[in-house]
Amino acid sequence: MSLDEIDPIVPPSGEGCADCDAVGGWWVHLRRCAVCGQVGCCDTSPAQHATAHFHTSGHRYVRSFEPGESWFWDYVDADYVDGPELAPPVARPDSQPSPGPAGRLPADWRELIHR
Repeated sequence: MSLDEIDPIVPPSGEGCADCDAVGGWWVHLRRCAVCGQVGCCDTSPAQHATAHFHTSGHRYVRSFEPGESWFWDYVDADYVDGPELAPPVARPDSQPSPGPAGRLPADWRELIHR
């Protein structure tokens, strides 16, 4: 395994999952591609955009984009890895709830998540 493809200076693509934002969707938690900075929703989220990004781009490393979390995941080896500090911001804004974003979470969201 080589962490050489991680780009620690690329900033995140935004404060939330752009793919969810484009269709008025919502997410449970956010993940940040450690290669290109794309922020996507986690596998518990209905659309699972972070994993979809891995499948289309081949970018194997993501980091949690949740406040207080700094773990990395390797999709190829299906395991946690240690990675470098990434360019800020390192998490979604504290003002944005999880699940989120604010105002788009359906009342029955618990029935719509992947477990």
